[in-house]
Amino acid sequence: MLNWNEFLKIDMRTGTILKVEPFPEAHKAAWKLTLDFGPLGLKKTSAQITDLYDENNLIGRQVVAVVNFPPKQIANFFSECLVLGVADEEGKIVLLQTAQKVKNGQKIH
Repeated sequence: MLNWNEFLKIDMRTGTILKVEPFPEAHKAAWKLTLDFGPLGLKKTSAQITDLYDENNLIGRQVVAVVNFPPKQIANFFSECLVLGVADEEGKIVLLQTAQKVKNGQKIH
């Protein structure tokens, strides 16, 4: 079981997707994303969300991400945050989003 103090170490924030690029070097189909986290700046990540999302329906979308993991190398790319999602009944990832727009960089409580 995770205790409350351990949970508080996870820094989840709101961010808006600004840029989407193909990531053909990834082992599984993925996008390279650039997100705006307001006062935290821009962060890049890769996300295996190509089944449900394309460039056109990702740009401008506000999502929830963990921003305090160390960078992780995926192929020739360094991921700086982890966009959160849930697998549907077919295993396709559905992004976690805010119900309304809020400022980028807002902490999830």
